[in-house]
Amino acid sequence: MSQNKDAEQPALTLTKTEHYREGYANSVQVRMSVWDFQLVFGTMHQASADEVKVENFQAVYLSPQQAKALLNVLAHNLQQYEQTFGQLSLEPAVHGGGPVH
Repeated sequence: MSQNKDAEQPALTLTKTEHYREGYANSVQVRMSVWDFQLVFGTMHQASADEVKVENFQAVYLSPQQAKALLNVLAHNLQQYEQTFGQLSLEPAVHGGGPVH
């Protein structure tokens, strides 16, 4: 068996099941057990000055191996994003004045 044969990748075909859906999430909660990671996606809304509501709409379970692979893919893509568009900050920028609507 040649080394070149081992390096060949199989063709990848992506399809969507009838249950496929897309959604926007600005909240992701991570839960962990010995066997898996659970990512719970939701949307967060500021109901008032002293209350934030999160409406969860989807949970996805990943094996620890898939969670680590996702970490690597996200880190790589975030690095490329920042090289293209600039450094991301997790702290909101203060521009003075009131809230932006």
